[in-house]
Amino acid sequence: MLKKRKRKQPKLKGVVKQLGPNDFRLLGLPRFQWGDFYHWLLTIAWWQLGLLIVGIYISNNTLFAFAYLLDKNGIANARPGVFIDAFSFSVQTMATIGYGAMYPSSLYTHILVTIEVFIGLIGVAMITGLIFARFSLPTARVLFSRVAIISPFNDVPTLMFRVANERNNFILESQIRVSILLSQEETKEGHKIRRLCDLKLVRSETPVFNFSWMVMHIIDETSPLYGMTQSALAELEPLIIVTLTGMDDTVAQNIHTRYIYSIEQIVWDARFVNVMFADDNGQRYVDYSHFHDVLPLNKI
Repeated sequence: MLKKRKRKQPKLKGVVKQLGPNDFRLLGLPRFQWGDFYHWLLTIAWWQLGLLIVGIYISNNTLFAFAYLLDKNGIANARPGVFIDAFSFSVQTMATIGYGAMYPSSLYTHILVTIEVFIGLIGVAMITGLIFARFSLPTARVLFSRVAIISPFNDVPTLMFRVANERNNFILESQIRVSILLSQEETKEGHKIRRLCDLKLVRSETPVFNFSWMVMHIIDETSPLYGMTQSALAELEPLIIVTLTGMDDTVAQNIHTRYIYSIEQIVWDARFVNVMFADDNGQRYVDYSHFHDVLPLNKI
């Protein structure tokens, strides 16, 4: 029976889990393009979207309130020149509430009300569609082990890491791809490039992905890692890029996720703690509390 051992976790300072525009300083490209405004609205954080909607709502009502104040007698039962009354009337108009206490009493105000109601209807439709689009985006909840290991498997050096589906459903026709990005090198012509090599996996796809999946790459003569020692690999500053795709059987939509292992997350000569076991009654369990735990080979 395996005893729980305290193990010093590897330093994750250099870990990069997501590749995006914030990971590099981009030069020569505009930071924002109006043609990508919809994409920007889909990718910003929820709190940013909420602040943006509230800011636009308050700004529009404020502008119309000042426009209503230009006609001191344009709103019946409103105090002439009082901003809060004009702002309240604007809110009622844009939301089509229509309490009836205040109403337009001049041609100028009627025209403003017509414009504001139209803008309000368009705004509600756009905000509703945007929020629905964000909620309906398919997402994956896939757990990647915090570390990858390089250790013998059937006497052959093998790179291994674990993935698991965090939802209680199936990911159908799952495919996983692993590549390694090695440090920048210079060609004879003076071109500086980083090598990106695909790693051949023992099993790169599964028809049904539900629990845990051990992803393995055998380090043989065809592997870019063949013959490398721990120090030699560290000098190349590798990044192991993992992408997983499949179809969520709940929403019947394709999902994808990615994870990147840095050199600090690669543990040598260790094995993962077993997470699948059965009790005396034959009931099987998966213990994800040990999903990230590894044991040195010399202590097993």
